[in-house]
Amino acid sequence: MLPLFSPLGEQEVHLTESSRRYVSRDVTARFDAPAFDNSAMDGYAVRANDVASATAASPVRLPVEGESRAGGPIPEPLGPGAACRIFTGAPMPRGADAVVMQEDTDRDGDDVAIREASRAGKHVRGQGSDVSSGAVLLQVGDRIWPGEIGMLVSQNIERVHVFRRPKVAILSTGDELRSLGEDLGPGMIINSNVYVLSEMIRALGAIPVALPASPDTLPEIEGALRKALEADVVITTGGVSVGTYDFVHEAFENVGIEPGFWKVRMKPGKPLSFAQYDGKPVIGVPGNPISAMVAFEVLIAPCLRTMLGDPRPHPQPVLARLRDSYRRRPGRIEIARAVATREGDEIVVALHQLQGSGSLPSFVGVNALVVLPADKAELEAGERVETILWGPGLSGRSSFFDEMS
Repeated sequence: MLPLFSPLGEQEVHLTESSRRYVSRDVTARFDAPAFDNSAMDGYAVRANDVASATAASPVRLPVEGESRAGGPIPEPLGPGAACRIFTGAPMPRGADAVVMQEDTDRDGDDVAIREASRAGKHVRGQGSDVSSGAVLLQVGDRIWPGEIGMLVSQNIERVHVFRRPKVAILSTGDELRSLGEDLGPGMIINSNVYVLSEMIRALGAIPVALPASPDTLPEIEGALRKALEADVVITTGGVSVGTYDFVHEAFENVGIEPGFWKVRMKPGKPLSFAQYDGKPVIGVPGNPISAMVAFEVLIAPCLRTMLGDPRPHPQPVLARLRDSYRRRPGRIEIARAVATREGDEIVVALHQLQGSGSLPSFVGVNALVVLPADKAELEAGERVETILWGPGLSGRSSFFDEMS
């Protein structure tokens, strides 16, 4: 599957539109950062040799010559045996090589008593100590988060090249499906899949294209598929099983969509299908909401991350311990919904009581997907299991900040 999900090219965007996008070209620094030697503290700029003997019991007294403040005029050079009042972020006077914190001084008119020695370079942010001009700031495949934006802003980089966001069409099939807000007649249901999958696609950084649900007739599904194929990727929901009204496979053939595989050894999500149209991925997920969500998260999301430019698209499971024992029918890998908590140095997962493929409440509050091996029928409490942290992630009632207060 993954080879069909290569990036779709790049585009240049304003930095304010780049959040969570993947960089398609290396980004290099335009200038040194800091751009000049500056003070990391409020205090006094000095020559380290002049204060080498300073102690609280025997301070060194120096005349104060001028000041340096952020955004102010460049200070005059500092001669031997003098100090310059300086503020955080202000440029160092030429000749000064250290800063003494204000807390370690006593000001007396035009003089200052230095009560602590300061070595050369202390409390000084040297020019280029963070970034040198021309250094690579971001590499191809890096994702832009707030920290990356801050760094690029500091370099006055206004535009960046990023991989294009794929458009992902979602086509649901089923006579029983209605849109949110519509009245429900007998046997009708709201099409939750299109709303859930749209949000999952959007969270990855791709662009969801939610199409109207198609009735369970072959001509309607074929027409809807042709519309969906205007997108970069197509996801169909429902109609991929073996029921009398499951027409998706036949519609694929009539439209010219070439089949790849059908069914995977996974629970939930077994009747997943993969096909392509002129190199364009077409994926059929089951109509059951949980099956669709699990299939998307485990199998489709890594493919879309690859298309978005992520060089590491697969989620890395962590080892967690089962809180309770679990009995199951072996034969397929099972992706079980769970709530993960941190207990001491370990992560403990409690499987949700509802594990049916149509039970939407079984995904509420869930923050972990537990991978249960295909060959095991019984798992004991305390057993280690591979776990994909999902959704809201780990949280707790207390914070390590509580111990600092």
